[in-house]
Amino acid sequence: MNPATAVQLPEPHLGRERSLQECLSRRSTVREMSARPLPAAVLSNLLWAACGVNRTQGPFGGPGITAASASNCQEIAVYVAMKDGVFLFDAVGHRLLPAINADVRALAISPGQRVTMVAPVHLLYVVDLHRLTHTTGFEEPGLHDPEVQKSYYYVDTGMIAANVYLFAASCGLVAWFHNCDREGLARALKLRPEERVLFAQSVGYPQGSEA
Repeated sequence: MNPATAVQLPEPHLGRERSLQECLSRRSTVREMSARPLPAAVLSNLLWAACGVNRTQGPFGGPGITAASASNCQEIAVYVAMKDGVFLFDAVGHRLLPAINADVRALAISPGQRVTMVAPVHLLYVVDLHRLTHTTGFEEPGLHDPEVQKSYYYVDTGMIAANVYLFAASCGLVAWFHNCDREGLARALKLRPEERVLFAQSVGYPQGSEA
C-alpha cells in the first residue's frame, strides 16, 4: 500500500465462516505471529468487524458502527500500522487515510514487554476527547468529567478489541491486545493535545503459516 495516498478498501464480505459459538470457543490471545501480510480483502473485513459502519442511521442521527460507544461519540480512532506506514481507518468511507510514511510497529510494543514483533498489522487505539465533549448525542455531565471519560473510552476500546478477537477466531487469524509505547506513538502520529494513545492490538496469521 502507498502510505502517501488514501487507499479504498474492498467492500467487506459479510458472510460468516464460523458460528458465533465456534468463534467464542476459539477466541484466545496469541503472541507469536507470522510476518505474512494480510490480503486487502482480509484487512477490509477485519477493520469492518472492528468498528465499521453496519447501518447508515444509528443513534442520534449518525451512522452506526459495529462497536458501541457512549452517546454514539465514536471517540476511538483506529490507526493501522504496517510495514509500509501508518493509516487512519475511515469507517464511513471504508478506506485508509495516510498518516505516517514510516514503519513504527516497534512502538506498538511497550519497551518493558521484551517481545520481537513481526505481526503484519498493529491496530493502534487513540481516543479523541473532543468527540466526547462535543457529542451530537445525549449531552450528559460525565462526558466532561475526566474520570468518567476514562470509563467510557476504556470500555469503548475494549468493545472494538473484542470484535477483532472474534473476527480473528472466525477466519484463522490470531490476535493480541496489549500495551504500547504511548509517548513514542503520540510523537510519531503528531497527535493533538486532546488525543491520547491507549492500547494496541496485533493481528496476523499463526506463526509458521508463511504461504
